[in-house]
Amino acid sequence: MVLKKKKEVQVDAFLLDHQQLEKLQKFSKAEEQNLASLLLHCGQLNNGIQQIQCIKQIMPLVKMMDQNSACDPMVKACLDILGETYFSLSVKNPLKKVLASSLNGLPEQLMPLAVQSFVRCLREELKTTDTYLYRKVLDNLASCMEDFSLGKASIKNLFEEVLQFLQKSLLDIQEENRKNSGNRVVQTRLMHDLLMAIKVPMMLVQKLQENIQGSLWKNHESCIWQSMCSLLKSSISFLMDETLLQTVQTTSGLAFILFTKAMYEPAEELPSLVSDLLLGLKKHAGMPAWFVSNCGTQCTEELSDSVLLFLCHGALAMLDWKNSSMGESGEKLLLDIASVLLSLSSVLKESNMIICLSRTVAIWTNSALAALISDSPNLKIKLNGNSEVIGKLLQYVYTHWEHPLDVVRHQTKSIFRNLLQIHQTIVSGYNLKSDPFFARLTKYLLSLEWHVKGKYASLGCLVECVGTESILQLDRTIPGQILDMMNDQSLAPYASDLLETMFTNHKVQFTSSCKESSWIDQWHDIWVSPLLLILCEGNHDQTTYIIDYYLPKLLRCSPDSLSYMMRILQASADANLGSCTTRGALGALMACLRTARAHGHLELSSIMSNGLVSAECIKQGLVHQHNQVCIDALGLLCETHRSTEIVSKEEMQLILFFLEYNLNSQSPSVRQQICSSLRKLFCRIQESSQVLYKLEQNKTKQELLEDSTRRHPSGILQQYKDFMSSVCDRLFEALFPGSSHPTRFSALTILGSVAEIFSVPKGQVHVFKLDQEIDSARVQTLIQCFASTFEEVKVLAFELVMKLRDVAFSLQDSENIDLLFQAAMDLSTSTKPYDCATASYLLNFLVYHKELHRICLGKWIEHSPQMDENTSASTMEKNTLAVIKLLLVNVEEEIFQAKKSLLRAAALFPMYGRVHCITGALQQLPFNNLTLVTEWKQMVARLILMSYELSAVVSPVVQSSSPEGLIPMDNDSEMADRLQMILREIQPQDTNDYFMQAKILKEHCKIESEKLAVRKPMENICREMRGKERQMCDVTAQMVLVCCWRSMKEVSLLLGTLCKLLPTQAASEPSDGLITVDQVKNIGDYFKHHLLQSRHRGAFELAYAGFVQLTEMLSRCNSRSLRKMPEQWLSCVLEEIKSCDPSSTLCATRRSAGIPFYIQALLASEPKKSKADLLKMTMKELLSLAAPLNESSSVIPQVHALNILRALFRDTRLGENIMPYVADGIQAAILGFMSPVWAVRNSSTLLFSALITRIFGVKREKDENSKKNRMTGREFFSRFPSLYPFLLKQLEVVANTSNSEAEELKIHPSLFLLLLILGKLYPSPMDGTYSALSMAPFVPFIIRCGHSPVYRSREMSGRALVPFVMVSEVPHTVTSLLRELPDCTSPCIRQNNIHGTLLQVFHLLQSYLESKQFVNSDFQRGLGDIITCIGTKLWLAKRPNPCLVTRAAYLDVLVMLSTHLGKFQKQGMQLLEFWEEMNRVISDSELMTGVPYSSAVPGLTQYLQSITKLVISMLSVTTGADIQSSSSPVAKKIAKPPLSIHHLLHSEFHEVRLLALEAVLLWLKLANAKQIAEEGVLCLLVDLEGILLKMALKEKNLDCFYKVLEILYMMDLRKVLPKTDSSIKMNPNELLTWSLNTVDTYNSAEIQSVALKFASKLVMHLLQNHQQISEEVLKKWVQQIISFCGDEQQTEMLLAAAEVLKSITPFLLINEKLILGLSDTLAMWKCVILLLQNEDLVVRDAASEVIQVAQSQKRSSKGTDCQCDWKKKKIHQQRDQHCDCFLCKFALRIVNAPMALDLAFGTLCELLQLWGEARAGVPVLLEWLLGDSDPQQGLEASALEEDDNLFDKGEVNFWEEKLTNARQLSKHLLRLIQVTHLTLPDQELNRLSRRAQDQAQLVAHLLRALPPSPEFSKTSEFTKLAIQNERVSHCLKIINLLKSDEICKNESPKTLN
Repeated sequence: MVLKKKKEVQVDAFLLDHQQLEKLQKFSKAEEQNLASLLLHCGQLNNGIQQIQCIKQIMPLVKMMDQNSACDPMVKACLDILGETYFSLSVKNPLKKVLASSLNGLPEQLMPLAVQSFVRCLREELKTTDTYLYRKVLDNLASCMEDFSLGKASIKNLFEEVLQFLQKSLLDIQEENRKNSGNRVVQTRLMHDLLMAIKVPMMLVQKLQENIQGSLWKNHESCIWQSMCSLLKSSISFLMDETLLQTVQTTSGLAFILFTKAMYEPAEELPSLVSDLLLGLKKHAGMPAWFVSNCGTQCTEELSDSVLLFLCHGALAMLDWKNSSMGESGEKLLLDIASVLLSLSSVLKESNMIICLSRTVAIWTNSALAALISDSPNLKIKLNGNSEVIGKLLQYVYTHWEHPLDVVRHQTKSIFRNLLQIHQTIVSGYNLKSDPFFARLTKYLLSLEWHVKGKYASLGCLVECVGTESILQLDRTIPGQILDMMNDQSLAPYASDLLETMFTNHKVQFTSSCKESSWIDQWHDIWVSPLLLILCEGNHDQTTYIIDYYLPKLLRCSPDSLSYMMRILQASADANLGSCTTRGALGALMACLRTARAHGHLELSSIMSNGLVSAECIKQGLVHQHNQVCIDALGLLCETHRSTEIVSKEEMQLILFFLEYNLNSQSPSVRQQICSSLRKLFCRIQESSQVLYKLEQNKTKQELLEDSTRRHPSGILQQYKDFMSSVCDRLFEALFPGSSHPTRFSALTILGSVAEIFSVPKGQVHVFKLDQEIDSARVQTLIQCFASTFEEVKVLAFELVMKLRDVAFSLQDSENIDLLFQAAMDLSTSTKPYDCATASYLLNFLVYHKELHRICLGKWIEHSPQMDENTSASTMEKNTLAVIKLLLVNVEEEIFQAKKSLLRAAALFPMYGRVHCITGALQQLPFNNLTLVTEWKQMVARLILMSYELSAVVSPVVQSSSPEGLIPMDNDSEMADRLQMILREIQPQDTNDYFMQAKILKEHCKIESEKLAVRKPMENICREMRGKERQMCDVTAQMVLVCCWRSMKEVSLLLGTLCKLLPTQAASEPSDGLITVDQVKNIGDYFKHHLLQSRHRGAFELAYAGFVQLTEMLSRCNSRSLRKMPEQWLSCVLEEIKSCDPSSTLCATRRSAGIPFYIQALLASEPKKSKADLLKMTMKELLSLAAPLNESSSVIPQVHALNILRALFRDTRLGENIMPYVADGIQAAILGFMSPVWAVRNSSTLLFSALITRIFGVKREKDENSKKNRMTGREFFSRFPSLYPFLLKQLEVVANTSNSEAEELKIHPSLFLLLLILGKLYPSPMDGTYSALSMAPFVPFIIRCGHSPVYRSREMSGRALVPFVMVSEVPHTVTSLLRELPDCTSPCIRQNNIHGTLLQVFHLLQSYLESKQFVNSDFQRGLGDIITCIGTKLWLAKRPNPCLVTRAAYLDVLVMLSTHLGKFQKQGMQLLEFWEEMNRVISDSELMTGVPYSSAVPGLTQYLQSITKLVISMLSVTTGADIQSSSSPVAKKIAKPPLSIHHLLHSEFHEVRLLALEAVLLWLKLANAKQIAEEGVLCLLVDLEGILLKMALKEKNLDCFYKVLEILYMMDLRKVLPKTDSSIKMNPNELLTWSLNTVDTYNSAEIQSVALKFASKLVMHLLQNHQQISEEVLKKWVQQIISFCGDEQQTEMLLAAAEVLKSITPFLLINEKLILGLSDTLAMWKCVILLLQNEDLVVRDAASEVIQVAQSQKRSSKGTDCQCDWKKKKIHQQRDQHCDCFLCKFALRIVNAPMALDLAFGTLCELLQLWGEARAGVPVLLEWLLGDSDPQQGLEASALEEDDNLFDKGEVNFWEEKLTNARQLSKHLLRLIQVTHLTLPDQELNRLSRRAQDQAQLVAHLLRALPPSPEFSKTSEFTKLAIQNERVSHCLKIINLLKSDEICKNESPKTLN
């Protein structure tokens, strides 16, 4: 269900003047209706819609008139009025079309009279001389020609006058445009007028051709001919004028061809004329004289690329190509146009030109298709798929199919489809499947990698031609491959479109070829089954995109497939419920049902009533652990195809259940989806309620009686009302004290939707009104949300309160309003930045209160009688003015004080809060409707002056060279000297000595604040400060800096707001504008000064935000001087950068600070549809400055230019306009990297990084080899052709430097950048044979770079070579590289060359082996050649090679080959020989004989790791079934490896041991998962237990130790424990003690975690086998688990604790016996509850699995009447046979954390009954409910933290909600007490009662001690006390229940535990 706003049709009514009304009244008749009376009635109506109905009655009335009516003066008068009315209406008014449609039916006898009337009106129109009124006349002329016979007839009669008017209008508009040069607003309007003035004569020529042909052309002296010549001349003039908008030029190209076609004779020569123009053949001889005189000059000039393009477009659009009607010259023209367009594709670089070119090429393909209908043999040969033209067009497609512009990609797809159709048309009648062109194209497309977006669209077009089956015959796995690519959002739309094309086409093929219905199963197997598998087990992104993009299309194609999906998924839903990472069958089912219902393929009520899906199933989905399953289940309930579908009672109940457990979602996307789905539900309720009201009104009483057995409307409406009331109750409950940010965000957003959707207009019946649910407590709750530290919560709360402000104010008394205002004023001067935002929202809310001045403002400022006199001013305007005045008075005084001491200001009254409130108040003012204009003018002037003063105080800090460290914290001389230097630089305005020495403000605060009180204007500030007098005021550099940069920020935003929102007035003429031109200029100078001089990023970034608002306003204003300012500022700053003046204050460090921001703002102000002249000028200047020069004076300008270029290339607003400069930018960056100056190199690197992102897109994967952010070499060099020779030349220079014979340690500076950019390119089979941009020339240079003496260079060249070698060429390249390696007898062996070559071989082989072409015979043959060649150079891996680095590199190649070859199923003799060689290499290695080197030898570690990997790889191979079962002697020899895993584990080198341990761990995991043959693994793992136990005790390396513990944890303890005595002389209990001690001994979280897991596994093993464990050890184990569950612990430790708790749950936590005792078991359960409230989602999910285990255990052992496993226990014997225990009601297994928390408390209470420990357990749970901490201590600690840190919030859990915890625990305790009739001993009960009452009294006392409005002034303390207050009240409620006599009376001795 898509929510769309209903668009109301607005029709402006026409008005008749006094004369027209008199005329109609004269002819109208009162007794009967005639034409005049009808028109009179129509003219008197004020509603346009009613006038339309009236006009439609004209024709029926006219047709009833007699034949002589043409002579009736009444008819003539009426026709005159209709004509005048028609021409007076605007072109967009529907009345105009209705009138024209009616007049088209005018009887024949009245036509001459009507034409006469219209001609008279039109003649009046044509007399218009005002250029700005031409548009109305042009629109009227266009309307007359749009299916309006009367209009056409009128134009025919005035044809000459119309042409003359059009000729004049073109010239006048052109002249007016020239006069207004620079005024973009006016010029834009004139451009659109000019466009219309060109289009109208085109319509005239096309629609009234008979008027301009025949004898008229013979007389070249006629006025019509002269007018047409003038129009032709104007069209060619506009076509050549580059200053006009592109749309004007394009239309002029169309007009030029059209006019020439209409006037040119003979017509057969026209194609030749156009060809000559396009090809630049300047022949005057063949051209007519009139053509030469009008167009000759322009046509004989060198035509620009854009003009050529527009001419091509005009020729294709305006000439008739059908059936080759223009003959051979037309065919030649068609081919010439193709040639011109293809040549233009390599030179046009501006985005708008590229778009126009792609559209023109697409039109060309359509024209070619039209021309082919003629069956011209010559044309068929020239346009055959194998022809040169089509080949080049295909190259165009391949180059542009991944273009960044959507339009270009879309057009490219159209071009490709048309090219296929062209070839299909030519070869029609032949078998397309066997056609060589299609076969070759299919092969090429399938060979491309799936990350190429163009592949999808092209394959889709190909499928339309050859069919899906022919594609699947080549590769049946294609559907699966495409689905695999849908985990990338950028590819998902393309992949889904291709799949849709394929499965739709496949279905058509099946239905046409198969008569039986059996084909559907095959179709399901191919297209549906893979989808279901991925939905169940796929990752989150992939399943989401498949559901969004693929599933709806599949269901639309085959709705019947839904039943198949449901059948498959329901069969496995119970067994596969999913997890936190996978949806499972249940999640897949929810997704399918949701999609089906939303698209109208499913009725939920029917499938629920039929039992196909149960409410329990949906309920499980609503609280599923996987977020998206919850969303899908919610979507299933909320989203329907019909927006008026009635919401059932079951749906309402499920929604309420959902709201209880899903509001607190940390994921923003999940919250957004929840709110969106519920919004759709509310719209359904609202719209269906309107339908129900209508039904109820239309039904008679009898019908209502007949319907009494069914649900009738009133009953449903009452259910709606009750449901919405319950929803609101739940949402307001969620705004409790301490509720998390996600909960508040969700609740407020949903409430906002409720308020918006159910706010029906007055008079309309409403099913629900939010106002009726509001009381004073709820208003207070919403206002308290303003105090949230999250801005979005403040915004949502404010918006909601504003929607309810009338009821909100009615529920607030004067005292409350006063307190809120006082709180706002206090907060506006808080040192906490988020407090000023709270103050702003409070003030913005309060200014709407009518009595605000009386209640509050009167106490603060003097009363203004003028405001009372002005009764027209709104309350809001008056209050806002007063509030701003108050804030201004305050801030002015604070600035005065700050000038004395900026430090005191920063500590006590930072001024930015006041300014923020002023800006907020201004932003909600209706500036177009102000009444108190004089007062506002004065206020604006004062605000501007205040801004300058505040800036003057704080700007020295942010403009200093060291803004972050201004205040010295030490007294050493060095710091003092540094301070003096900064002070001399900034010259602070402070008049005291605070800056002169290190000083701490403590007692000074009190003294100064007392002095401050003397000043009268500061009375209110003193009131605010009295609470701060005694506090510590330590001033840190951070506080000063925050005060200064935030003040600068707020000043910038205030000035930007003033510029943006206030209408400007010219200085010379008085008006109602509030700000003058001079003020705007001064503000501009202010921004310029601060942007160019600020050093602090926060300051200049936010000054930029204000400056952008100013520049946007300047570009739109009418004042010429203001419009020119951005251009002048830009020129000035560029000149200053170029001048390199020593006195310049521009900042050359900090990436040029604010200079790039300044220039960005100026360039971004240019209108998007302009020619971007400022950008062109700026880029030209910057690129020239960025070019390296040898002069030292050019360094700083070069640095500035590079930094500014970087900012511009990163600016998304410049879009594609910046792309033409990318190539020059790359060159500047690479050349700049060679500068000897560090600053230039640094800026060049940053620029290069920005350009790489701009070209290849934002990097979204960590994998450096990923092809997502890459492009083919052809595409890259086609887009940036100048980079081809540049990069090639630079690479040659680099290669020559790297490959010097001297082997000096030299590295060319640009090597890294070159290899990086070349590594982003890759070859494509589609690149074709055109060698102009071939990648081949780069390969030799990259190979030579691999010989560099620098290790990193060799490594990079190895990676960079891979993209340049196609997969098919890898074997040849690898073998040639290997052959270049020296033999052991070679006289000169260069190890650097060997290493570089081996790295290149390694990376090439890696890409080759991962290319997934194992089945290819060519692949296996190539691999065989590589293996043979490798065998000839094996000496490099053995001892004869003295270099360990190159030995390691060769071994890495062998390891890779060995690993991949081991995966082959077929292993011939050649491979056996290869394995034998590998064994020889291992036998010859130092691992066998001992390592004679020390660890300091270069490359030793690398070598040991490589040889160890080879040993491990060979061990894996030898366990394979093929080797073990082979009878070959070689195989038997290979089966006995020279080294075992035991040998590796005993190595003295930890690197070897670590690799061996990792291999053991991997084998163990595979064996446990049954993923490999268990026999093979077991023989590798035999007898390892003893070795590992010894290693555990002796291992010193922490990484190895961790792996040893992990392996022991993974192993079967039944095999490990028997070895403990013999190997380490320990019994199992001693091993357990050692494990627990390990947890305490080590600081590593990894080791502690795995040690605890191992210890826990030991504990469980011993307990389950009834072995004794000492109580002390068990206590220690329990304490360690508890310590692991603290909030402060690392995530890894928390996850370990969750895993341990999950493993012990069945045996210890839910066992019928209390094995650990009640205290420890409850402690474990408390750990579960703590983990379920952890802030980290991963931890909560892991803890939820504990509850899932408990639920599964109960479900697996459920009885017939009860789902829990305690049915036979005494707790059930006391009740009826029916069990109503909590867990039986909610048999939910895979649940989210909030649901799991509820289930945990319910489970625990049930367990207390089961164990018979309710009496002992309830007091413990009551203690949990009360909490452990003392409220008073907590408040003191939080206060200290708040004072010490400005920003640091300490350890805060933003997800935990303590009251949710308390409410759930209280709910289950109450149920437990009521069920068991529990009583506690008096002593215990009294103790708990005393403690609870003491806490209640303490909390009440602390709440009273808080200042007024504590929710704002002491938010943290107030929240903590409110939470504790509710917890205590819950506890007291339960204690009172336990004390009640009623329980005592009902208790039974048998039930007391």
